[in-house]
Amino acid sequence: MSESEDRAALIKQLDEEGDFAADYLEELLDIADLDGDIEISVEADRASLAIVSEEADRRLKRLIGRDGEVLEALQELTRLAVQSQTGERSRLMLDIAGYRADHKEEIAAIAQEAVAEALETGADIALEPMNPFERKVVHDIVAEAGLVSDSEGFGPARHVVIRHAAEAGAAADEVGEETESADESGYVAGSESAGSSASAVSAASAD
Repeated sequence: MSESEDRAALIKQLDEEGDFAADYLEELLDIADLDGDIEISVEADRASLAIVSEEADRRLKRLIGRDGEVLEALQELTRLAVQSQTGERSRLMLDIAGYRADHKEEIAAIAQEAVAEALETGADIALEPMNPFERKVVHDIVAEAGLVSDSEGFGPARHVVIRHAAEAGAAADEVGEETESADESGYVAGSESAGSSASAVSAASAD
């Protein structure tokens, strides 16, 4: 299959995800007696849906919740509803009343300031804890600036650390050398730090 055919198949799959998600959300809005239109698109190789209302129904904002907590939960439920139809895990993104769009701009501004500081000082910059959506925004902006970033910490404390590419490469080389120094007993010098680094990289890729 050619690259163009692969791309067409992916778009078709994401369009189907969007349709399944829209059906689920429309039923939810009917049950909650909320007014809202659902817009479907494909962004960054993900199905993207937005619930919008021309009348700016304040009740619709209840589906966002404090700091987007309800929105995150609803997004996960929608992903599960789509998975039940397709049998595949969905990575769709959901926005309500423009919350994510506005919030994305705020996080982007924070990320750009942190990138500027990292470039000026050469130091690692650790940001405040963020949710997966916010971390993804930061990772994208950091990559565009030619720097690297990892997600570190667990649960509510999970945050992004911005580093220079050369520094990150040196750290990876050091972990590799420590791994190669394992003796017959299986002990690896500095294995605790190596394991932590591997966990951080693995978790970052999941973002």
